[in-house]
Amino acid sequence: MSQCKLSKSFKWLTAVLAVPAILLISSFADINAVLEPHDKHSKATRIITQLLKKYHYKEFSIDDALSEKILEAYLTSLDPNRSYFYQEDVDSFDMFRFRLDDALNEQKLGVPFEMFRLFQERVDERIDYALSLLEKEFDFGVQEEFVLDRSESGWAKDKMDMNEIWRKRVKNDVLNLKLSGQQPDEIRQTLEKRYQGIARHSQLDAEEVYQLFINSFTHTLEPHTSYLSPRTSENFAIRMSLSLEGIGALLRIEGEHTLVEKIIPGGPADLSGLLHASDRIVGVAQQDETEFKDVVGWRLEEVVELIRGAKGTAVRLQILPGTEGYAAKIKEIQIIRDEIKLEEQAAKNRTIIIQDNGRTSKVGIIQVPTFYIDIAAYQRGETGYRSTTRDVERLISELNDVGIDALILDLRGNGGGSLTEATQLAGLFIEEGPIVQVKNSKGHIRIHRDRDSKVAYKGPLIVLVDRFSASASEIVASVIQDYQYGLVVGETTFGKGTVQQLIDLNNFHSNRNTRLGQLKATIAQYFRVSGNSTQHKGVVPDISFDTVFTDKYGERTLQNALPWKSISAINHHHGPVNRHILEAAANLHKSRIQDNRDYRDLVLSLQRDSELRDKNSISLLESARQTEFEKNKAIHAARKDVKLDTPNKKGGDEDVDVLLQETAHIAADLASLLNVQRASSLTHAP
Repeated sequence: MSQCKLSKSFKWLTAVLAVPAILLISSFADINAVLEPHDKHSKATRIITQLLKKYHYKEFSIDDALSEKILEAYLTSLDPNRSYFYQEDVDSFDMFRFRLDDALNEQKLGVPFEMFRLFQERVDERIDYALSLLEKEFDFGVQEEFVLDRSESGWAKDKMDMNEIWRKRVKNDVLNLKLSGQQPDEIRQTLEKRYQGIARHSQLDAEEVYQLFINSFTHTLEPHTSYLSPRTSENFAIRMSLSLEGIGALLRIEGEHTLVEKIIPGGPADLSGLLHASDRIVGVAQQDETEFKDVVGWRLEEVVELIRGAKGTAVRLQILPGTEGYAAKIKEIQIIRDEIKLEEQAAKNRTIIIQDNGRTSKVGIIQVPTFYIDIAAYQRGETGYRSTTRDVERLISELNDVGIDALILDLRGNGGGSLTEATQLAGLFIEEGPIVQVKNSKGHIRIHRDRDSKVAYKGPLIVLVDRFSASASEIVASVIQDYQYGLVVGETTFGKGTVQQLIDLNNFHSNRNTRLGQLKATIAQYFRVSGNSTQHKGVVPDISFDTVFTDKYGERTLQNALPWKSISAINHHHGPVNRHILEAAANLHKSRIQDNRDYRDLVLSLQRDSELRDKNSISLLESARQTEFEKNKAIHAARKDVKLDTPNKKGGDEDVDVLLQETAHIAADLASLLNVQRASSLTHAP
């Protein structure tokens, strides 16, 4: 992994290439305690602001202009769906618009705590009103719409306006449960627990309120700089040590739902086939529990704690399938917790046979789910330690032995890992040369190079990526593209081209009995050998699959993401995949997919899913909801056999997914085109 010595106090800290981890808040507040900042928060604020001013990649000043941004960010953190504060509350906060910079510079944190105390009052008011509505009957024969996402809506003008927002919200909750088969008494009990849970989970202690405010500040700089309170730091360490046990799903909060962001390859959820990205988890029960805990409105940490458990035990989930949109009915599934086995996470190879116009090609595929290295074995000096590069080199050798015409390096869903592994993996396909440039906050540029002239594979190469390919994956893809040693195919990648450093704040104050937490700060940015950054824009494929609207995903969608930049290019050699080869391969692809029904159906279904997720309102007319549910269910059933990114675990040919199949055709085309080019150059040689 890359290391950067920031100062003598920092010693050596590890910089990791990875999609940013989601920060979690834990535990309940003592609601009888006076909610005020502690002395240690002033100390932490002074250290955090000093460190960021000195080492953060983005130059900034803590002034009135930043104070305005912090206020907006803090309001969004407190009430992202604009469902608690009134317009008059927001207007009253204008007196703080130019005081939050003073709160940071002078370490006087009373203002954000004052704002939070009002937020708690508003939550209690809304929950009392929501509970009162459960005693009334709703008319589901009336056509009206419930707005799902109010983040861009105006604040409620008065109590009557706010009551109407919540009347529709409660009506929608009741209708969801009714359509899922619950009886009136069950619905009332479920929603009573849900709303009481929302009130309970909004009661934060001083440590959590401080973390919320400081992260509102750090996220105005860019989205990957965050503060971890002492409790969050401890929980983070625990999660990392237990990260290979559970169900294997990356979760995040969207509104008041827990959303499945990504299924981890090789984990129980992946192997079960029951849980998918974009599903929403609304209830959790253990194997010996008869009742589900309704987790709508819960904080992510509590949901994770319920789902996580010992290997071999079962967890039952109530989910709203993402493919059925917001009209979905609750579905119950059960997953047996297990370890995410290294063998399932490790790189794998296989071959498929492609036939086009009487031409038969054997295409090798190497799937790389993540960039990994057995650090413990490496540090012990073991010569046979496992790593991505070592495994891929062995897999290439196996494919070379059976004879392949082209190779696909499948990096879909690969969120990154070690910079060293990215450098060495790219080096398997090029001769000696630069791989990536790293520019720090002082403007110093360090070039990471492949110094080994050995090349593991010299044939036609395709790098397959998607919107979740990030960091280390983007470095590898960009190297192959810039060196013209192959083609990049798929979706525009995530676009995370920055380096974060985890800093222990306790190293910067004298009282070792007071724990201050940690700071994750962005300290550098990656640049390709071409001089362009992977930041924000990602790696744009040479041949794109029109599967999703990529402007809705990745770094480019994050608030305050650092912009795309470029620096000077580095001299490097070029391979045979020139513009003419690229254009010819792209034309063959376009011609082929016009007649590929599976490909067209897949694109249409993914676009349909995207439209469902983007829908901002939903009917409260029962008949309309039932019709929409049946329609979405029929669409999903019609395409359930079309595979996107679930290659057969057994390595056979029969279950190759649609996009991988088309990529294999592109690989075969590339092999043929390069053969023609090579023959032509030999013919015209003097």
